[in-house]
Amino acid sequence: MADNRPTPRAPGKVLHITSLANPVVKEIRGLSLGKNRKASGQFIAEGLKLVAEAVKAGWTIRRLVHATRVTDDPLVAQLAATTRTRGGDVVVVSEAVLGKMTRRENPQTVLGVFDQQLTDASAIRPGPASVWVALEQVRDPGNLGTILRTVDSVGAEGVILVGDTVDPFSMEAVRATMGSIFNVALARMTSEAFAKLIAAWPGTSVGTHLAGAVDYRTVDYKGPVLLVMGAEQAGLTPALAEACGRLVKIPMAGKADSLNLAVATGVMLFEIRRGALSIDA
Repeated sequence: MADNRPTPRAPGKVLHITSLANPVVKEIRGLSLGKNRKASGQFIAEGLKLVAEAVKAGWTIRRLVHATRVTDDPLVAQLAATTRTRGGDVVVVSEAVLGKMTRRENPQTVLGVFDQQLTDASAIRPGPASVWVALEQVRDPGNLGTILRTVDSVGAEGVILVGDTVDPFSMEAVRATMGSIFNVALARMTSEAFAKLIAAWPGTSVGTHLAGAVDYRTVDYKGPVLLVMGAEQAGLTPALAEACGRLVKIPMAGKADSLNLAVATGVMLFEIRRGALSIDA
């Protein structure tokens, strides 16, 4: 697992920016593009709740940006103090400048610029009760974000992105997680590396597939469990379907022939984690 403890840095500065042409504005705005996120290793989280959760979880914050009108908000002031203590800058701007940064007409009043954080896939050591989700070639950032939120909600350990997947640190994906991206381990693997991992998986590896002959509700999900889900349109590739220890199917009674990826993943996760979930917890 990644070490979430922030690295000590010199105290950050407070910057008051009014110009849309300011280089800081351009730099943050640029993080809406995947190539800039990849080059910088940074991303944007929008909204007071998401930023507060990221800071609480120990993610490295480079800049806290907030609208002038929320300067005196107690939580914003606390986040600003914590950001500066950890070496990040606090940037105070108008809402027009915030809109420029986020490319949105009605921006949130707070955003944070954080370092991306990935778990070393080669260091994954699942415990007896661990549940991991592997996603192959997922394309929709909303689906990915919703899956991360569901993984967090059932107490699963993490998500492995296999092959060419959508960027989990895009603004759309981060927004869809509702903060869960800061609570769930996230790893990337090539298809070749994942083939080795699933072959050596010590517990149950299961994938959903239209060709599956087993009702997902009848399987004994002995831990650790690795749930493997395919792309939105094509599903699992033949090679990965063959690599799964079990292929299951979610039965349906209506005319639809498939489920949305995020919905199907949620159905599977709540069944796999059924014994660990309680309304009294």
